[in-house]
Amino acid sequence: MTEAQANKNNVRRKRIDSIDIMRGLVILIMMVDHVRDMFYLQHKVSDPLNIDVIPTALFFTRSLAHLCAPSFILLAGLSAWLYAHPTSGEIRSPSRFLFTRGLFLVVLEITVIAIAWNVSPIPKNIWLQVIWATGLSMMALAVLVHIPRWPLFALGLIIVFGHNLLTPISFDTSESGYILWTILHDRGYLLSDSFVNIYVSYPVLPWIGVIVLGYSLGPIYSQLFSPDSRRKILFFLGLGCLLLMLLLRSFNIYGETLSWEYSDSIVKSVMSFINYTKYPPSLLFLLLTLGICFLILPRLENVENMLTRVLKVFGSAPMFVYILHLYLLVLAKVLTTLVLNPGSGEQIGFYSVLGIWSGGILLMISSYYPTKKFATYKRNSKKWWLRYL
Repeated sequence: MTEAQANKNNVRRKRIDSIDIMRGLVILIMMVDHVRDMFYLQHKVSDPLNIDVIPTALFFTRSLAHLCAPSFILLAGLSAWLYAHPTSGEIRSPSRFLFTRGLFLVVLEITVIAIAWNVSPIPKNIWLQVIWATGLSMMALAVLVHIPRWPLFALGLIIVFGHNLLTPISFDTSESGYILWTILHDRGYLLSDSFVNIYVSYPVLPWIGVIVLGYSLGPIYSQLFSPDSRRKILFFLGLGCLLLMLLLRSFNIYGETLSWEYSDSIVKSVMSFINYTKYPPSLLFLLLTLGICFLILPRLENVENMLTRVLKVFGSAPMFVYILHLYLLVLAKVLTTLVLNPGSGEQIGFYSVLGIWSGGILLMISSYYPTKKFATYKRNSKKWWLRYL
């Protein structure tokens, strides 16, 4: 291999590695939030958060987790573009892979993942959350990829910027449009008071817009773009998102149903300013989180240390680590209850935000080596089904 080829391969590796590192970062943040879901029992969070009652440390811990879903789904779109445009070989249609993998994720959500959240082999409640939203978004993208790039990009922008205009629209459970609208835009039950309750936590319309934008941005990760050009584009995209968010939020113009208010406390004012709706994600929620994602991504191309190597491991097998960490949480929940509170039926939980973070770090450590083993196996194997994990 010539020196020029080696340099080209090194640039390509850093380009792809940065995506895995970013994905790994949000996975670790997600772990902390899921520890909160499982073990911080005395304070369930609302959407948007109620800053009058929520502890400050819990507010910022929960707000940090807002970065996860937008980054994960944006990167899913970007990865789909990379799949369609391999560095060696002809361009291929990603439609079949996107549709089948999306369907696979939806099935996982209502089976394997539902069992974990219910801590029961027979789920009584199925919450259609981020994996469901990612799956349906992939299935939608499988159809939309046939639209030319710039009209597709425009469609993504229209969905992300325009869906807040749909907020006044609602359907009663007895109306014919209720199920479709619940799936697309409003949270609600698809099935209740039955043998199983099915609740849409993540309406998918805005997430379809996000995955479309991720796919449309794929070409900046092609070999036609120099690393410097890509980093500049991502930097200005991130800066533009955050500046627009500041403008719209400062004057309560558009993009969030909950207005912000000044407080006699600077911290409370900041909390009010960044307190956005996640279900479905408001425009300001997406501008903030995607803006941060765009600013972090270019920084990761030139950083290689122990931390980024760990993050890359987690980001290279996202579906595997998602399922693994949920079942580790279930195991921890069952064992702590049996050992510390046997026979009472009462679940053991944390009573401080420090406990949440401590539990999250333990979960990261417990997940690392199994994920590393699987990532190595996946990388060295030619088995087709491993692509779905």
